[in-house]
Amino acid sequence: MRVLVTGGAGFIGSALVRHLVAGRGEEVCTVDKLTYAGNPANLASLEGRANHRFEALDICDAASMRTLVADFAPDALMHLAAESHVDRSIEGPADFVRTNIVGTCTLLEAVREFRASGGRECRFIHVSTDEVYGSLGAKGLFTEDSPYRPNSPYSASKAAADHLARAWCSTYGLPVTVTNCSNNYGPYQFPEKLIPVVILRALDGEPVPVYGDGLQVRDWLHVEDHVRGLAAVLDGGRAGRTYNIGGNCEKTNLDVVRTVLRAVASSRGESADSLLGLIEFVADRPGHDRRYALDATRIAGELGWKPRIGFESGIADTVEWYAANGDWCDASRRIYDGARLGLKEAAGS
Repeated sequence: MRVLVTGGAGFIGSALVRHLVAGRGEEVCTVDKLTYAGNPANLASLEGRANHRFEALDICDAASMRTLVADFAPDALMHLAAESHVDRSIEGPADFVRTNIVGTCTLLEAVREFRASGGRECRFIHVSTDEVYGSLGAKGLFTEDSPYRPNSPYSASKAAADHLARAWCSTYGLPVTVTNCSNNYGPYQFPEKLIPVVILRALDGEPVPVYGDGLQVRDWLHVEDHVRGLAAVLDGGRAGRTYNIGGNCEKTNLDVVRTVLRAVASSRGESADSLLGLIEFVADRPGHDRRYALDATRIAGELGWKPRIGFESGIADTVEWYAANGDWCDASRRIYDGARLGLKEAAGS
């Protein structure tokens, strides 16, 4: 199978590319603009493989996307390229509108034109988030039929992209499948998200910030389980269908932080008490959704997928990876600090 993966140098994208190339032997073309969160080092293990090529391109560049799709002639395009950090979307929403909305439209058009010109029956798999559904009450789960109520610029831009993908399926007959996943964690996650922030701060003995009361609830999914779900959708997902990919693992943010800190302490042979004392409650962010949780019954019933990696063991393995990859972590933190500075300077200009 020939698969074009956008955002393939990012956290989830690179895990998917490694799975498809090394794990399944598919022929993969990775596309990534290599913004601050796209790291070629995430794909270093694939260097020299004949079934993988990399293109440093912007998905908003329509001419480049048309040329690439026509040249590579994929059986499927798996679209993961996105601006994805809520805090950054609050500080600078324009980048999210451009990448997540305009970029998705550009890709949909490139695939539509490719198919119309006599190319392969290329499928379009649009990878999205549970945040498009908004904030969930204390009970219940989001299903694929739940209404969209995005509450941040990030989730609003992803919701718009989801709607575009469905519209291209309905209007133009493009074989589109949408996936909505819960919170991911695991190796190679950029240090702006909760779990790597906690790990790296704990390793350095720095304060660990927790928004508000820390009782916001998220459904956690190891990235390797997620990419297995995406591969299942690639193999058997139906056009016009949406699949929720959830971990069935609800945790409050405070519970997650404590679990990570205990795992760091255990990895060092230390008492957890000193690290738990690093927790520092800070002002909550605007529009912070209280709870997300996904019903993954559809993908389990139709495609036979379910998560395999338990949260405690997944966190322990993730802590071990970050502790063993100091050079990657140091480089990523320098990039992150530079990206934050650039965003602040742009906001003040």
